Amino acid sequence: MALQCGIVGLPNVGKSTLFNCLSSAKAESANYPFCTIEPNIGIITVPDERLQRISDIVNPQKIQPTTVEIVDIAGLVKGASKGEGLGNQFLGNIRNTNAILHVVRCFDNENITHVDGSVNPVRDKEIIDTELQIKDLEAIDGKIAKVQKLAASGNKEAKAVFDVASRIKEVLDQGKSVRTIEMEPAKWDLVKDLNLITAKPVLYVCNVDDASVVNGNAHTAAFIDSVKDENAQIIFVSAEIESDMIDMEAEDRDMFLEDMGLAESGADRIIKAAYTLLNYATYFTAGEKEVRAWTITKGFTAPQAAGVIHTDFEKGFIRAEVIAYDDFMNLGSEAKCREAGKLRVEGKEYIVKDGDMMHFRFNV
Repeated sequence: MALQCGIVGLPNVGKSTLFNCLSSAKAESANYPFCTIEPNIGIITVPDERLQRISDIVNPQKIQPTTVEIVDIAGLVKGASKGEGLGNQFLGNIRNTNAILHVVRCFDNENITHVDGSVNPVRDKEIIDTELQIKDLEAIDGKIAKVQKLAASGNKEAKAVFDVASRIKEVLDQGKSVRTIEMEPAKWDLVKDLNLITAKPVLYVCNVDDASVVNGNAHTAAFIDSVKDENAQIIFVSAEIESDMIDMEAEDRDMFLEDMGLAESGADRIIKAAYTLLNYATYFTAGEKEVRAWTITKGFTAPQAAGVIHTDFEKGFIRAEVIAYDDFMNLGSEAKCREAGKLRVEGKEYIVKDGDMMHFRFNV
């Protein structure tokens, strides 16, 4: 399952610098707007200590982690929804992502210009939100115009679409994002084709100075208060610290993080948060040739999880042999888990748990 997160924000808030820290690709970063015109894409490994621990026991020929695709999208500006600053192109790139990493500048530095002349993360967020909401409103207005006449004639399907679209329009007209609406999945499916930008889950990344990376500062306090009703996840990251660590050896990086009072790098925290943003989970397959992590949506059944490997696995699913990660680590091998009765045989209704180690039986 491909997970693609788009990094958005105003120009010069640190998006491309963070992208460089997150991926092996190197996006150009400079002190002026629209440095990034084409979206830079990086394939990033999701940190998961369990994968290495399983591999230490199995000793496979190959280790294959799961990944996240990060897209560095050029800085948006006020008026982007009307085409300002190549806005339409940038907004199209955002529409194609699964989730949004919204970077806000929460540091003062007179040597780095701000497109609006001063540092104010609350204002900056509102500018981005407004542009994205306007673009969604255009899409919703188009949908309403398309089904309105048919809905008025008594067509039930058109009426259902009209009602959902009208509810979304009402929220957007209030200056709120679509993700704030609580609605059953069947109704969301009626407007799924619009791929609404503000319906996507969002992670706010506060780019702070070095001294504020643990506890934040006045800028982050104001920002947190401004999004308190969104139930959103917020991470403090110092792009400068992350840049300093890029070329460090693992041992030096760990010591550096400890000195900064951090348990793990901002890059790792962002990647993990991005992976969980869409309610994803991981299961493992393990053998002499390969130990591999597989991405699924939480709530997947065993056949659906098998289908992530190959559609034939789901179609011909017979059963799954399952070992809980903790049992495998405690007992030290598949054979010992089998002897202890910790290897379970599960059928089509089994809901896969995060960390399950699985082997599928299926008909070709």
